[in-house]
Amino acid sequence: MSRTVLAGLCGAVLAGSVLAAPGAAAADTRTHRPDRDPRWQLTDSGTEARFRGLAAVSRDTAWAAGTGGTVLRTSDGGESWREVSPPGAAALEFRDIEAFDGRRAVVLAIGEGEASRVLRTEDGGATWTESFRNTDARAFYDCMTFFDRRHGLAMSDPVDGRFRILSTADGGRSWRVLPSAGMPAAQEGEAGFAASGQCLVSSGPRDVWLATGGAARARVLHSADRGLTWRATDAPLPAGDPARGVFGLAFRDRTHGIAVGGDYRAGQASPRAAAVTGDGGRHWDPADRPPPAYRSGVTWFPHSRSTALAVGPTGTDVTTDGGRSWRTVDTGSYDTVDCARDRGCWAAGEKGRIARLERSGAARQAGSGGA
Repeated sequence: MSRTVLAGLCGAVLAGSVLAAPGAAAADTRTHRPDRDPRWQLTDSGTEARFRGLAAVSRDTAWAAGTGGTVLRTSDGGESWREVSPPGAAALEFRDIEAFDGRRAVVLAIGEGEASRVLRTEDGGATWTESFRNTDARAFYDCMTFFDRRHGLAMSDPVDGRFRILSTADGGRSWRVLPSAGMPAAQEGEAGFAASGQCLVSSGPRDVWLATGGAARARVLHSADRGLTWRATDAPLPAGDPARGVFGLAFRDRTHGIAVGGDYRAGQASPRAAAVTGDGGRHWDPADRPPPAYRSGVTWFPHSRSTALAVGPTGTDVTTDGGRSWRTVDTGSYDTVDCARDRGCWAAGEKGRIARLERSGAARQAGSGGA
């Protein structure tokens, strides 16, 4: 999200038996054992950059992208991080990164005009190629997603009253702006939040969702044809202010999704910080027991129909009933979260914080307490 909201945003593993039981119901919130709760293990990133872009490839391999044009990669489970930042990128703000494996990744820089760029690497970050540079001063790109290794989209805040969609069919090597005829009109002040790389997410070969805020109503837009036509639905999250809306989305398939957000300003209440859908986003229902505060990132735990994680500056929450009820399990600050298919989960945020989810219920709670 651009202009005044961007300034505010810049300032501002599941373990043990909980994960072993995908069908666990809300009873877990009454009988849970602290030593079975998810635990983040902080890693030493070697930097103070703020990471809002995160791509989990596996338990061992992950990428993180953040302020100062910083890109890091690990291939040993976070024991060490290698800085693989593109040369000359120190002035760029990376807010999203999508990785296909340990060698191939695409990173998005945000900002007005030429500050919005896409860069790609095929050799683990040893070299980078700029594949898109925005030349329209009215555009401001926020997020990016890929359906597969070839097809992907990026989204910009509205231009001429409609969100702008950028498309690639060759893995991010080249991009083109899609026609806007199938995009609903934007509300006054409506935009996306470049807070976690999750304001544009996809599931399957063609379905994609776009999260919005900053206007009278928070909305989620859905496309079933890779961004050519869209349908907008109101979401029951805080709205009516440039700092409120839907900040992150996660879909475990083309029908079941979770939205998180609220009011990102410190100390502001976010009483309805999460919502769920079971019909691909045609309708959204507020969580019965939402996270207690603003959350910017969310991810489903792989191969589970009911377990997901949400993160924000004041903590991590877990749901074991598909997003209807949430329980805080960690108070460390994170902006984004992502899980790989092999159940390797990672979180990242301010002051160089990158953590991996512990696989043992009795693991140390190194990532909690705002450390």
